Amino acid sequence: MKKLFGLVLLVSGFMMSAQTNSELLKHYEAYCEQMKSQGDVQGIINGMTHLNILSPSQARKDTLAYIYMNENKYMQALNTIGIENNATDSDIAIEVKAIALKAVKQPKLAIGFFEVLFKRSPNALIAYELAELNLQIQNLAEAEKHINYGLTNAKDDMKKAFYETQTPYEVPLKSAFMYLNAVNVYNKDKKANIDAAVDILDATLKTAPNFNLIQITKNELLRQKQVLQTEAAEPKN
Repeated sequence: MKKLFGLVLLVSGFMMSAQTNSELLKHYEAYCEQMKSQGDVQGIINGMTHLNILSPSQARKDTLAYIYMNENKYMQALNTIGIENNATDSDIAIEVKAIALKAVKQPKLAIGFFEVLFKRSPNALIAYELAELNLQIQNLAEAEKHINYGLTNAKDDMKKAFYETQTPYEVPLKSAFMYLNAVNVYNKDKKANIDAAVDILDATLKTAPNFNLIQITKNELLRQKQVLQTEAAEPKN
């Protein structure tokens, strides 16, 4: 009799727990919807976190990490889904890992995820990321491969945003690839290729007159050229 009574209590406890869990799920699902309607991103994050605790799923983790990424909370995004490169990862998970790792200054790790994105859906925008990251780590051959892809495949309506000025601006994506090409040419030989790089920058400026970064880079290259010429003209003891 005692065993039967204990079993009844145990089953009742499970039923109450399941009912409570179900009610909490409904509550936080409604909470998330309310936060969405109010535009409260932190509220959405809180609600998604509770939902993921109550009923864990990879889709919820991916969504939560994506929200963190959009809020520039890159470490929180990575802490949510990790940095492992899993063949079963969703496109959202791969994108989050790629962008977040780039943002936290881990270009070598970021490249691996951008490469996965490029294999799944080759396009010029991803090629730009790969070219830029490979330039950062001085992998010039890989950078050139992606630059050439971008110069060939960038469409006229594709844009790239830049933020070095107080007011962000956009230029045609092809112009952005031309800029990377100039940087790549310069990096191949930082003494002999200054003029060639400047020529590419001048050509790029004709396609995008508002491209402020071009003028900054050109001025720096010309400064370096002047330094080299001065050093060469100085008498040697």
